[in-house]
Amino acid sequence: MPETALVWFRRDLRLTDNPALQQAIARCEHVLPIYIWAPDEEAPWQPGGASRWWLHHSVTALSAQIEALGSRLIVARGDSLAVLQRLIQKTGARHCCWNRLYEPAIVKRDTAIKQALRSAGIHCTSFNAALMLEPWQVKTGADAPYRVFSPYWRRCQPQLDDIGSPVPAPAALPPITDEIDSLPIDDLNLLPRIRWDQGLAQTWQPGESGAARRLERFLTGAIEHYGEGREYPGQPGTSALSPYLHWGEISPRQILKAIQERGLAKQSDSEHFIRELGWRDFSYQMLYHFPHTPLEPLNPKFASFPWRQDADGTLLRCWQQGQTGIPIVDAGMRELWSTGWMHNRVRMIVASFLTKNLRLPWQQGARWFWDTLTDADLASNTQGWQWSAGSGADAAPYFRIFNPVRQGERFDPEGIYVRRWCPELASLPDKLIHQPWQASPTQLQQAQLVLENDYPVPVVDLSTSRAEALAAYEQIKQNN
Repeated sequence: MPETALVWFRRDLRLTDNPALQQAIARCEHVLPIYIWAPDEEAPWQPGGASRWWLHHSVTALSAQIEALGSRLIVARGDSLAVLQRLIQKTGARHCCWNRLYEPAIVKRDTAIKQALRSAGIHCTSFNAALMLEPWQVKTGADAPYRVFSPYWRRCQPQLDDIGSPVPAPAALPPITDEIDSLPIDDLNLLPRIRWDQGLAQTWQPGESGAARRLERFLTGAIEHYGEGREYPGQPGTSALSPYLHWGEISPRQILKAIQERGLAKQSDSEHFIRELGWRDFSYQMLYHFPHTPLEPLNPKFASFPWRQDADGTLLRCWQQGQTGIPIVDAGMRELWSTGWMHNRVRMIVASFLTKNLRLPWQQGARWFWDTLTDADLASNTQGWQWSAGSGADAAPYFRIFNPVRQGERFDPEGIYVRRWCPELASLPDKLIHQPWQASPTQLQQAQLVLENDYPVPVVDLSTSRAEALAAYEQIKQNN
C-alpha cells in the first residue's frame, strides 16, 4: 500500500535544499505539505508585527510554488500536535518530517510531539536545514559549549567542507487526492489592521525567489568590498539576507555553495561574510546551551546592574520613535520602523546608546527589535543585545561605549544615511549633520532648522551619561 508522509513546514519556507521535504519524497509516494500557525506555542517569544507581515507573504509564496508543482499547501491554525494527529488520522500517514528549530520553547514542544507521534507508531524524523553546524556539533576540548567566538570559529572551519551541497527543488510533487480542509492564508490575520507596512512592501520581496535575487545581487556587487563596505550604512555594502535566512527561504549551505561556484570562497571579503554566517551559528549555540539568556544576562553579575529609572517610559519612547536628538541613532530607529531592518553597524550604535547613555535595560531594546525586525531571530537578537550590554558571551567590555557622534562621522561621513532617514537635517553641512546642537543660529537659519521644534535636542548629555554608565559598572564590580 502506498505510504503517506506529512511535511511540516515551519521556518524552512523553501523547496530547494529542504531535507525534510527530500526525505518525505524519497520514502513515500504521497506527500502532504502543511503549515500550522500556533504562535502561543512559542511564548514568550511569539512572532512580532514585522515577523507576521513577512510570514504572511512568505507562506503565500510557498503555497504558490507548491501549487505550481501539482500539490497544495495545507494551512491550519491551532495546537500543532492536535493538527498533526487529525491529518494522520485523515490520510493514514505513517511518516512525519520536519526541519529543526532551536528556540527553548520550540525544542520543548517538538520533543513532546515527536514522543507522542512515535508512541502512536508514526515514523518521525527531523533535520538540520537552518545552520551550517548544529549547536551540539562544536565543543571545546572539555566537551563544553564555546563562550568565545574566535576559538569556536577556528573549530568550525575544518568541518565546513563536510556539510555537503544543496539539493535542488523537486520537479513535481504528487497531487493530494484526499479531501482536506485548508484555511485561506488571509484567515491567519497576520497582516496589520492599521496598514503601517508600506515601507516593508517597498523594501522586501519575501519568499524563495526573493532570496535568490537578493543573493545574486550581493554576489555580483557588494561582496567584493564586504570587509569594509559593510561598515557604512549609507552604502549598499551588506547582503541584507538575514530575513531570508531567518525564515528559511535560503539555507547557509546554498549561500556557501554559490560563493564557491563563483570562485570567491578564498577571497578575504568573502571570508568576512562567511564568518558572519559563523557568528549566526555561534548565536544559536549560545541560545541552545544557555536557554535563559533571552531574558537574563549570561554574566550573572549584570543581574544587579543599576539601570536608570524611566518610570513613565519617556526615554524609551524617544529611542523607539527615533526622537533622541542624536542623528545616527534616530536614523537607525526610523529605518527600523519603516523597513523592518537596520544596518548592523547602526544596530550596535543604537544598542550602545540605549544600554549605556540612556542606561535602560537591554531586554527592553531586545523586545522592541523583536516586534519591529523582519529578521527577528531569537538567537541573533539575544546575542547582539547581550554583546552590546557587556553581559553576554564574547561581549564587548561594558566600558566600551560608542560615541554616536564619532561613529556617525566615521561611518557616515557625508551624512548620506542620516539625511535619508532624518530629512529635517538634510540642509545642515556635513560637519554638523551628526551634532546639530553645535550649529550656530546663523547655520540653523540657513538650514531652515529650528531645534526642539523641527528636531529634538539630545535627551541626554553624551559625556555625562557616559560617566554615569562607567560609575554604574564600577558599582557592580565592587558588589561582585
